[in-house]
Amino acid sequence: MGHTIREKAKLLARVRRLKGQMEAVERSLDAEAPCGEVLQLLASIRGALAGLTHEVMEDHLHEHVVHAADDAEREKAAAELAEALRTYIR
Repeated sequence: MGHTIREKAKLLARVRRLKGQMEAVERSLDAEAPCGEVLQLLASIRGALAGLTHEVMEDHLHEHVVHAADDAEREKAAAELAEALRTYIR
């Protein structure tokens, strides 16, 4: 069983919180809230998304790279992680 399946409930709860945070930004913009408030909401979303990304990447690293069944799986998983990091860092 993969780590995203095993941690599905926890990961989905984090995604739902992110969705709620995005809806709060939408409400703030609709209500013409001061830009400082909107920026604070956006900063919170960025932090929450970074935390979720870190968790999935760390679990991927441990399950598919460190504890890979064989070298082929390890190489594939490392390449997937490298590509995700390239995209994330851009």
